[in-house]
Amino acid sequence: MKNTENQSPTPEKERRMKQWSKQKGENSWTMFKVLSEFVNGFETMNRIGPCISIFGSARTKPEHPYYQLAVRIAMRLTDEGYGVITGGGPGIMEAGNKGASMTGGLSVGLNIDLPFEQGHNPFIHPELNLNHRYFFVRKVMFVKYAQAFVALPGGFGTMDELFEVLTLIQTKKITRVPVILVGSDFWSGMKDWIVDVMLQKAKNISEDDLDLLPIVDDPNEVVKVINDFYAGDPSHELAPNFDM
Repeated sequence: MKNTENQSPTPEKERRMKQWSKQKGENSWTMFKVLSEFVNGFETMNRIGPCISIFGSARTKPEHPYYQLAVRIAMRLTDEGYGVITGGGPGIMEAGNKGASMTGGLSVGLNIDLPFEQGHNPFIHPELNLNHRYFFVRKVMFVKYAQAFVALPGGFGTMDELFEVLTLIQTKKITRVPVILVGSDFWSGMKDWIVDVMLQKAKNISEDDLDLLPIVDDPNEVVKVINDFYAGDPSHELAPNFDM
């Protein structure tokens, strides 16, 4: 049997570090663009009152029942004295801004520069039409000034916004506020999976987390969830969700 106890380890092969195929030289200056977006957003949003953020697909057409439902929800929310914040584009976003503008309520659009799909809708108040280069700055504006979040059916972008808000609430990085799923046909399967797999099988969340996800189908139910939340506990205040 060969004695290998005192043998030196085989020398490692010389490594070649990967190199960027191309790199922009102005990356450090990007921070000034980011700061300008934050300053513009804060100066605009600080002047308006409590708002509700509405999420949903950009692809939903005006004749679709969910578009029409979003219009009615936004109308009810502005009747209650809230402004409406959307992503500023077409589909559910347009419906939210349209409903707010129809009642004379505040209609805020947080636009994002995209190579497709996005272009601001005509129902945003001109002085409340904010344009963003960066998704993360836009998300701060969505979250900081919203007293509740209303999610209608959507795609990956809607899921991204929804689960980021849930994570921030769960980890106590922002104030606990209502997060309302609208459309039981669309959302019930997802919530069943969360209960059956994430909670019961994998035990990756706690049962209390499920309280963050009521599912409703009617504009009056949306308003009731929000009103009950703020009337039911004196610690639930109408205030920006976090300080920076």
